[in-house]
Amino acid sequence: MPPNESEFMPKDKPVHEVRLGAVKAAIWKNDTDNGVRYNTTFSRLYKDGDEWKNTDSFGRDDLLVLAKVSDHAHSWIHEQGQEKEKIRPRRHRFFSRVL
Repeated sequence: MPPNESEFMPKDKPVHEVRLGAVKAAIWKNDTDNGVRYNTTFSRLYKDGDEWKNTDSFGRDDLLVLAKVSDHAHSWIHEQGQEKEKIRPRRHRFFSRVL
């Protein structure tokens, strides 16, 4: 591996992954002063000869699968927040508009 390539390699593993076919979401946990935050990266696997590679580029036929993977990732992240809300409920403000 070239020396500069290690700078771009993640040191930690994602806390969760969602995969449908060749499209994958990796969910990363970030501990901050304001609590836990999650970030998500998306990739598509493809085969180049005998070697498997990944890219962050998606074609037309990948987009609906990407949306579905994104939906699953969002649901998983939301569930993590709900587990904490069982311990400490959050108040939500609801606004309505009269027509």
